[in-house]
Amino acid sequence: MSKRVVIGLSGGVDSSVAAHLLIEQGYEVIGLFMKNWHDESVTLSNECPWWEDSNDAREVADKLGIPFHIIDLSADYKERVVDYMFEEYKKGRTPNPDVLCNREIKFDIFLKAALGLKADFVATGHYCQKGEIETPSGKVFQLLAGADGNKDQSYFLCQLTQEQLSKALFPIGHLQKAEVRDIARELDLVTADKKDSQGICFIGKVKLPDFLKQQLSPKKGKVVEVSANHPIFESRENLNLEAEAIPIQYEEDHGKVIGEHNGAHYYTVGQRKGLGIGGTEKPLFILQKNVEENLIFTGQGDDHPGLLRKALKINWDEVHWVRKDKALKPGQSTPFKSRIRYRQELQTSTLHAKEDGLYIEFEKHQSGIAAGQFAAWYQDDELIGSGVIA
Repeated sequence: MSKRVVIGLSGGVDSSVAAHLLIEQGYEVIGLFMKNWHDESVTLSNECPWWEDSNDAREVADKLGIPFHIIDLSADYKERVVDYMFEEYKKGRTPNPDVLCNREIKFDIFLKAALGLKADFVATGHYCQKGEIETPSGKVFQLLAGADGNKDQSYFLCQLTQEQLSKALFPIGHLQKAEVRDIARELDLVTADKKDSQGICFIGKVKLPDFLKQQLSPKKGKVVEVSANHPIFESRENLNLEAEAIPIQYEEDHGKVIGEHNGAHYYTVGQRKGLGIGGTEKPLFILQKNVEENLIFTGQGDDHPGLLRKALKINWDEVHWVRKDKALKPGQSTPFKSRIRYRQELQTSTLHAKEDGLYIEFEKHQSGIAAGQFAAWYQDDELIGSGVIA
């Protein structure tokens, strides 16, 4: 008897081809479309074309000859992803809703719904791969990078557990994006040449600040430019690991006021566009923000010393090991390759476990380390763990 797989059919080409490959492999496949956002009280709901996507997903399911259902997860999505996102921005941090969506929705609520349909596995159209090895402590599942280096999405799955991985299938992880498109064209699927969705659905085509204004009110504040030659940067040379991991705390008198912004909570560290201030010799980057005093601190050029740090800290309650058998205990240090954002090339680094948290020390300076984002660390092409940057 064939095993049953529930696949998250999103109305995109990746999940469409993933469903086809599962059928070819002999699985009994059920298509399930997740309706994640349709808050009619928010004027932007018509910017999220979920109904178009669901129609495309249904058409693909009909073409492939598999059952199709729609599941409304919008209440869970609002509570677990959207509300968290607002809270983080309110605190002056930069959350990653895509990582949260996978941890809280696709591989939790959605997974439970699939198991309720007597599924053996859930599948998605992510560009990543799953491995399985035997260790002295038993069977371990590996989260591996996708074969297409330009599309690898393992970072977005960095919070998955062994239990979640045991139930997950990633049918297109071994393919290049171009190969996925070719398969879809051969099958004459409606999604074959559909553009990839950009960002998260509930924001759609709307700019993030416009969405955040639904709950975070605009509030005029000062934009302060800090010179690259300010003495504060000299005082940070040759810092120890713990001090290097702490962001600079700027004061208004560290620079000159060059303009106004509409709310510090709308912006993020490392951001280049969106301030609407021109006339500088080099592009302006956001170095830091202070949401309590509603100040934004900026500097000119991507080589500004205020953008660069060689270390970051993750508090222990925010550290997650996909491979618990490789977890570090206080006093231990191990080299890993790390990244602090999606699509960043893996960086040479060392993880140091200390009593007050896990520190990542990079070989080279990193630009725009933002609190609230996820750092993930790898051995070769295997994602070992991740955590929220303090």
